[in-house]
Amino acid sequence: MKPDLAEPKPAEHTPTELAPGGVEQFNAEAVNSAKKREPLYAARKKIFPKRASGRFRRFKWLIMAITLGIYYLTPWLRWDRGAYAPDQAVLIDLAHRRFYFFFIEIWPQEFFFVAGLLVMAGFGLFLITSAVGRAWCGYTCPQTVWVDLFLVVERAIEGDRNARIKLDSAPWSFNKLWRRVTKHLVWIGIGVLTGGAWIFYFADARDLLKDLVTGEAAPIAYMTVAILTATTYVFGGLMREQVCIYMCPWPRIQGAMLDENSLVVTYNDWRGEPRSRHAKKMAAAGQPVGDCVDCNACVVVCPMGIDIRDGQQLECITCALCIDACDGVMDKTGKPRGLIAYSTLAEYNGNMALATSNGASSIDPAKVRNADGTFVDTIRHFNWRVIFRARTLLYIGVWSAVGISLLVALLTRERLDLNVLHDRNPQYVLESNGSIRNGYTVRLLNMIPEPRDLTVTLDGLPEATMKVNGMQETPTRSIVVSVEPDEATTLKVYVTLPKGQITEQSETFQFVVSDPLSGEKAVNKATFNAPGGK
Repeated sequence: MKPDLAEPKPAEHTPTELAPGGVEQFNAEAVNSAKKREPLYAARKKIFPKRASGRFRRFKWLIMAITLGIYYLTPWLRWDRGAYAPDQAVLIDLAHRRFYFFFIEIWPQEFFFVAGLLVMAGFGLFLITSAVGRAWCGYTCPQTVWVDLFLVVERAIEGDRNARIKLDSAPWSFNKLWRRVTKHLVWIGIGVLTGGAWIFYFADARDLLKDLVTGEAAPIAYMTVAILTATTYVFGGLMREQVCIYMCPWPRIQGAMLDENSLVVTYNDWRGEPRSRHAKKMAAAGQPVGDCVDCNACVVVCPMGIDIRDGQQLECITCALCIDACDGVMDKTGKPRGLIAYSTLAEYNGNMALATSNGASSIDPAKVRNADGTFVDTIRHFNWRVIFRARTLLYIGVWSAVGISLLVALLTRERLDLNVLHDRNPQYVLESNGSIRNGYTVRLLNMIPEPRDLTVTLDGLPEATMKVNGMQETPTRSIVVSVEPDEATTLKVYVTLPKGQITEQSETFQFVVSDPLSGEKAVNKATFNAPGGK
């Protein structure tokens, strides 16, 4: 994405007005023009996007506030899990290998929940792109959100487009120096807050903030903040559109996700051409004239530095700011909105065929308008039902199926688990009285933040007994074990079978662990090895 427009002479950026609507004219050229591609290694041309106003700009402000609010505030939310678990609502506890999300706790062996969420995110992205184009890129992508935030800072300090262009081309002075230094310091401050917010997801936010301020935090915390500060500053403040154009693979991939019924930002040249800055003179002379007054308002607001009138381009992130700019011009000139609009290829092709007599002639505005200036009845308009076509329904189905499966697995999962590992060497021990002993490592997983007394029992081998190392003197078939909250407790268990009870070289039985209070139970099959049957 190449924002800023090529740097013209200051005089070329002085807006003029068209009578009678008072439409500003901008002598601007798209930096990333589809008609004139720059060499791959050409130096970057700065883009100075003008501030837009309208319903899509307001929607972007709302999305920015929500996404930044979620990112910066989430680590500070609290969730009471009792005395034995952290009370941070969202926490990735790497030290104890836990992931806490409000009332949900994920253990390492339950990583399939995270994998399922990633699958849902992938199909969700496919669904959004297939339905409404690159809406993710235009509204919610972190790169877009932070670039928008950095532009807010830049406009507040240096002024809007013309003022920034003038300042950029001016020689260095105290005025230019303090504005540039202030801007970059604020950008770095945003980067520090971004990196700081990220590390708060991996430790208790309140304690970590105190350690960071007092210099007692771990070196890795400071290193992470430094790296994320640098990447945020460079990507959001310096590279901007270049990240989207050259680093992000999605502009190339998204082409495969679109079809003729996908909504994309479109310049409707079937009603805009022939464009002219002197529409009244052309109309008086009997020449055909379209709705586009060639004011370049759509160009100067584009953060990617493109001209949407050149058609669909990989740089376009469908942020729709050009729609807001064009709608404002149409309001001033008394023409209907929608010269630039979200449209489908099928709708566009139908209207283009009408305006050109199926390609037999150039665009003639008279073919799409009645004598009173209204559009003819055969003009195609967007029908929201095309969103619910076979392709998007398939994505919705897969997305929903994965989500329902995860929800069912989450609601039915056990919070008590048992793992058993047989000793490899030796496989068995022949005792002096002729009995056979096997050793096992038994791991009890108490996956709730409360201590529990669990009963471990042998099921099978009726004559066998067990002894837990360090916990009992007399072998039994059942033992009560106190386990810590939200922890795995490892036991060394020896199972002994008396002489004369061995019938097979290898016999199976089960370890059973149960919680008498909750009724939960876990079972794990094990094998008892012996030198041979009687």
